[in-house]
Amino acid sequence: MGLFGRRDADPLKDTSLDLGRGESVLASCLDEDGQVLVATTHRLLVLAGGDLLLDRPWHLVDSGSYDNEADVLTVTWVDRAPDLALRVDGHRPFLQAFRERVQASVVIAESLELGGGRNVRLVIRKNLAADRLLDQVILGKGVRLAEPGVKQRVQVARKALREQVGLA
Repeated sequence: MGLFGRRDADPLKDTSLDLGRGESVLASCLDEDGQVLVATTHRLLVLAGGDLLLDRPWHLVDSGSYDNEADVLTVTWVDRAPDLALRVDGHRPFLQAFRERVQASVVIAESLELGGGRNVRLVIRKNLAADRLLDQVILGKGVRLAEPGVKQRVQVARKALREQVGLA
């Protein structure tokens, strides 16, 4: 942030957000490129010049990794969309809201080890906007469901996980 920049200035001051029922803004900040980053109760938003560049629900966030040295929050996605690098200017409230919302969307997770350092993650997530549970199967690097035995093991583990939360 520049010498005379104000960290506490409201980046949403001149922005109108279309928030869903029960949705509220938890934190917002300007990134180093002047984009507005918004963490709501239901979604992660990125805006620039009043235009919505990104609108993703929390249950699609696979992980977030913050590099303090580079001041970059790297977001990875369950659907394998390209990683998103956000330069958050050390904005702790945004980072905290990001972490809390991702954690709030995870109900239960299990890792299925396949040997050779390969795994499949099975996750029951909550769609926070719809207040409903869904399951996700996230294949690790080099894992294919078509491999002998993999699909069957995933189906058994998925069924057991769904039963634990009443989705069976």
